[in-house]
Amino acid sequence: MKVRAVILAGGEGSRLSTLTAKRTKPAVPFAGKYRIIDFTLSNCVNSDIFDIMILAQYRPHSLIEHIGAGGPWDLNRDFTGGVRIYSPYKARGSSDWYLGTADAVQQNFRFIKDRNPDYVLILSGDHIYEMNYDKMVSYHQEHKADLTVATITVPMEEASRFGIVGFDEDYRINSFVEKPAHPTSNQVNMGVYLFNTELLDRALWEDRQNPASAHDFGKNILPRLVAEGRRLYAYPYDGYWVDVGTVGSYWQAHMDLLVPHPPIDLNDRTWIIHTRTEERPPVRIDRDAKVVDSMITDGTILRSGSIVERSVLSPGVTVEEGAIVRESIILTDTVIKAGAIVERAIIDKRCVIGANARVGKIVPAQGEPPVVMIGKKSEVPDGFAIEPGATIGTDVVPSDYENNPITSDQYLQTKRLAYEV
Repeated sequence: MKVRAVILAGGEGSRLSTLTAKRTKPAVPFAGKYRIIDFTLSNCVNSDIFDIMILAQYRPHSLIEHIGAGGPWDLNRDFTGGVRIYSPYKARGSSDWYLGTADAVQQNFRFIKDRNPDYVLILSGDHIYEMNYDKMVSYHQEHKADLTVATITVPMEEASRFGIVGFDEDYRINSFVEKPAHPTSNQVNMGVYLFNTELLDRALWEDRQNPASAHDFGKNILPRLVAEGRRLYAYPYDGYWVDVGTVGSYWQAHMDLLVPHPPIDLNDRTWIIHTRTEERPPVRIDRDAKVVDSMITDGTILRSGSIVERSVLSPGVTVEEGAIVRESIILTDTVIKAGAIVERAIIDKRCVIGANARVGKIVPAQGEPPVVMIGKKSEVPDGFAIEPGATIGTDVVPSDYENNPITSDQYLQTKRLAYEV
């Protein structure tokens, strides 16, 4: 029995604002030392699935660099599986940019079936969860399914964001509606599909011939297979799962890790989340520095009198004397200078927050938290204030600032052209 996993990792993730300005969504850093895609990749190898294809498209450079030959996941293999990254290409036929999730798989199907897998496991590379796919394969076989779809229960008020899966008492799927305005159920599609290879091949080819199709699994493939009466089964999942597709959900997923008993245990040695990490020195905490309910990664320096509360700090972050960081996510090699206060903010790599600057503020949240976003390699000048909900783009320098404070409705971008990926 052969299973080949196909991870969809081409999403632009525009709702993540500056975090995806220079990288695809699955390559966005998460929980200090990981990338989002590490969770899906680790689920595969922890489930003894070592034959993996990654389909990339939007700004894949960080993703490709992170995955490399797959060594951290024991995927640097040639003949017994391994990981390979595929991106769109122009050819004499109709190959082009992927038009949808199904089209991405269809364009690469000749590569998918070259090792004659019995099953194709299609996954999203931008979700945070831990799942044993081997159990799902056994379930699929026991039910003699053509297709098994992982489902999860969400709050009813959030159900319209997802595909709604209807099934009978035996878990056989009898309806599927993609993102209805008025959902009748809160059993939703997780974007985890286990197909019999032959069915997937036929379904993708027929969908390709339909000019009216959006070439998407949720919008087209699943509803059609339900209508045909194929043996589709739901695989209910009761663990922690989140699509970190918005600033609010990304921020909240980090805060979920900081409670006394987090929903995902990153210290569980039976289910290791593997990643590529560089060597960094141990954390340095100077006299009178204070850390409360936070995650601090190697190479971080907390200077005397600094305070870090309910925050996640990535490798190489420096919090200088008397600076305060609360309920924030600070990415690699960012510097918070002396006396600065950062609250409820997401700050990308290699940023500088000037001395005595004020970034964000903890206020009662209405809807999504009023998070401040600061893009990669940007600076906030000394003494400046960035109000809750404001966004600073990538590569912004002090000369780009024309007013103080930067108000909640502002999106400040650099006046210079930035060519770096």
